[in-house]
Amino acid sequence: MVNNMKNNDKEYLKTDYSNLKVIKTEILLTPLLIIIPLFVAGFLINNWFINGFSKGVSSYNGELMLAIIILVSNIIFDIPFVSSMIKYKKILSQYKKLSKKLKEIKLFNKS
Repeated sequence: MVNNMKNNDKEYLKTDYSNLKVIKTEILLTPLLIIIPLFVAGFLINNWFINGFSKGVSSYNGELMLAIIILVSNIIFDIPFVSSMIKYKKILSQYKKLSKKLKEIKLFNKS
């Protein structure tokens, strides 16, 4: 199976590996992209509850709406983002296994 790899496949693997630094940076920033909007939305909901709901002041309802918008948009965009990152990690592990096999075959063929 590995011996029958075409040159196009090998070139694709090389270009995919060159984009690895960009993907690693994105993977490292993923927690910030998820946690910061959740923290801000939680702060806004807490502020609305303490100052608006508990005291009966309706001027804090805008903070609740803003928090809901942040939460909904974060959920809508983060779920596909995280699932694609998980899929990419699986593909990356398969790529690493394949590249090890290719190196072993090259070493075996040289000796």
